[in-house]
Amino acid sequence: MKKDAAHTDQIEMTGKQISAIITYGVDNRGKLVLKRKLVFPMLRIIPNDTRGSLIRDFDKPMPAVSINGEAIDEQPAAFSFNGSVKVKSAIGSVSLLHEVFPSTDKPAFIEQFTFKNKGTKPVEIIIPELNRTDSTKKSEGVYGSYLLNTKIYGSGKFTLNPGDEQVYAIAYTARKTTDQAYEFSSAYESLKRKKFIAGVTNDLVLKTPDDTLNQMFSFAKIRASESIFDTKAGLMHGPGGGSYYAAIWANDQAEYMNPFFPFLGNAAGNESAMNSFRLFAKYMNKDFKPIPSSIIAEGDGMWNGAGDRGDMAMIAYGASRFALAYADTAEARNLWPLIEWCLEFSRRKKSADGVIASDSDELEGRFPAGKINLSTNVLAYGALISASDLAATLGNKAVAEKLIEEAAALRTAIDKYFGAKVQGYNTYRYFEGNDKLRSWIGMPLVMGIYERKTETAKALLSNHLWTKDGMLTESGSKTFWDRSLLYAVRGLFNAGITDTTLKYLKYYTSKRLLGEHVPYAVEAWPEGDQRHLSAESGLYCRAITEGLFGIQPKSFNSFLLQPYLPAGWKEMSLNHIRAFNKDFNIKVEKAGKKLKIIIEQAGSKKQEINWDGLKAVKINLY
Repeated sequence: MKKDAAHTDQIEMTGKQISAIITYGVDNRGKLVLKRKLVFPMLRIIPNDTRGSLIRDFDKPMPAVSINGEAIDEQPAAFSFNGSVKVKSAIGSVSLLHEVFPSTDKPAFIEQFTFKNKGTKPVEIIIPELNRTDSTKKSEGVYGSYLLNTKIYGSGKFTLNPGDEQVYAIAYTARKTTDQAYEFSSAYESLKRKKFIAGVTNDLVLKTPDDTLNQMFSFAKIRASESIFDTKAGLMHGPGGGSYYAAIWANDQAEYMNPFFPFLGNAAGNESAMNSFRLFAKYMNKDFKPIPSSIIAEGDGMWNGAGDRGDMAMIAYGASRFALAYADTAEARNLWPLIEWCLEFSRRKKSADGVIASDSDELEGRFPAGKINLSTNVLAYGALISASDLAATLGNKAVAEKLIEEAAALRTAIDKYFGAKVQGYNTYRYFEGNDKLRSWIGMPLVMGIYERKTETAKALLSNHLWTKDGMLTESGSKTFWDRSLLYAVRGLFNAGITDTTLKYLKYYTSKRLLGEHVPYAVEAWPEGDQRHLSAESGLYCRAITEGLFGIQPKSFNSFLLQPYLPAGWKEMSLNHIRAFNKDFNIKVEKAGKKLKIIIEQAGSKKQEINWDGLKAVKINLY
């Protein structure tokens, strides 16, 4: 690193009992900057609300390691990332690999240091002892006082001959006073983290001619699936970001993440999805009072501060899509009462215009949404379509037919009520009286509503909404949220606007993966200062699986496929897709003026389909 080139970045990494927000980089003298903000979601503090996780900065000075009697001073030559942050530096003839990562299943954050003597003479290394424990106030913790420990493993005085290596580690941990202290092995913790990363990396593999897209997709799978917490109420996927842990939301979990997990086949992800729906279902009631937007504090509390945000539409849509892709009859039957209840709740909110009212939307009043908003209605429409498919799959054709008729009526009502000319574009108003373009107008395209696709696409990609940093929530504002941008990209692909959409996706991907704040999708700016919330990475993956490849589950062993191969690509593929209880590959390649779709499935005959690119093809798995 050059001196006077100070630069830092921030990344979040997560295990089942800890999340670490790490600030790393170099100062203007080229020295390492490393700050650790550690979150312990199951060590609850008072008040035990959404943000009631124990959070501490572990930045006290450490006793110095010395080489040949001189304290070492890390001056990084390079940083790298693949599930852990690695810092490479050199101290004279000794190389140092400094790796930081969370434990996969314990409340611990690990730093592992590997010295290697690359010189021709022996060197002496002294690694000091440290075992420091601090405590929190008993009155501040739900479970009383908590102990925070920093411990060096592998201290001592060592002689490294040429070619020799020496490893030591620091473990940062927290526990209840009633819990026994635990001895950590950094090698074992590193092995578990690498095994987790390898598992996520090797399933649902994207291969395209664009290495940047491939890598962003691979990293997105990590962030999307690591943020799962082992709470007393079961596994709970959480957004993170220094605020949102050991809790679930109807949008981030039910709507965004849960339909994706079956495609990745991540066992913890699938279990967290099922658990979230079980937790939401506990709030069903005969009076049809809304299920809360969020269940918090390991299931001990709930939050509904923005009223009904369209949460029932979110849950019905997410649960239906999850059930179809997860392809488990018993689990689908367990989910059906929740889906049915949420659909009935939405029916009871219908206005005289045939559209569905809600108190707000998922932005919870940050921007105006009126009494009836586009997002809630389009999600309800998507829920009806997938619930109809699920009912048919479960053998209830009468219910399936009724739901599809209801969906058709809602689709007509959506176009009549929301269809409008906004800032010169024949697209959608977000609510009655809305006269500014909003980023969520891409949602109808995601659900297959294409009547206004041309003008909606122009509006989404106009300078009213698209900026060099992200997609503005509202024309004229300075606020952007990646979630609406990723929905828009998915919808634009679904509408067949392939090459233009790819150009914008490539720009966005390059900025997030290779820019100033890497390597994940972010939540928002200025709110949250572009936190790496996990569900946004799930939405990035779905922009590929459901957008670029156009996959839509239809039953426990079938899906619609409408892949949009860009003009400049000869082929693209998704390998080791785990949905529908299968392990299968989709390959799309050019074949003259048509496309050839190849479906490979272990133990089954290869399927080859010559496709004209016009209408979605139905794929049956065997």
